[in-house]
Amino acid sequence: MFAFITQGVSLGFAAGAMPGPFTGYLVSLTLAYGWRRSLIVVLSPLLTDGPIILAVVLLLRQMPDGFIQAVQVAGGLYLLWIAWGAWQRFRAGSALAGGGPPPARTLAQGLIMNWLSPGPYLFWTTVNGPLLVRALSESAWHGLAFLAAFYGTFLGFLALYVVVFDRLRRLDDRVTRGLLLLTIGVMAAFGLALIRQGVGALLAAA
Repeated sequence: MFAFITQGVSLGFAAGAMPGPFTGYLVSLTLAYGWRRSLIVVLSPLLTDGPIILAVVLLLRQMPDGFIQAVQVAGGLYLLWIAWGAWQRFRAGSALAGGGPPPARTLAQGLIMNWLSPGPYLFWTTVNGPLLVRALSESAWHGLAFLAAFYGTFLGFLALYVVVFDRLRRLDDRVTRGLLLLTIGVMAAFGLALIRQGVGALLAAA
């Protein structure tokens, strides 16, 4: 069991340290509204990954060709939409307004972000899925230990992002606006990259 726990911790660290669309959204949310509005979004992978794990372990091989690429394009478009909204608020001077959207809305956006991101599907298909199947073949406790180690580390890493960038937003307002503008640009770049890769793969397979 210790081997599966070690693998879970290592993969959770790698997943948390790897920048991606969800990380950009989380950082942008923290810079704009603080930790109270963004910390709940850290929990969204727990809610979204269940169906993804089920799809990967049981159903993904039966999905039609191009499923991942279609998810990739949809995720890129959604990320561009979020980046555009953040840019509009930034230009209007309301990007750093207090309060912010209700927690349910930010959590819903985080859920949609995860479901429309190809990362979780690919990660569970190629790395975590096979390891989880191996752990479950040993016992249910081995599988639970692997999941607990992975998500404990991964979510802890995401919470660390929230804490760090919440501290940064308390610095000079110009620094905070600069960081927020940078995260908007990063989200837009991720969105365009997802669309380009997804469309390119679909055209190559046609």
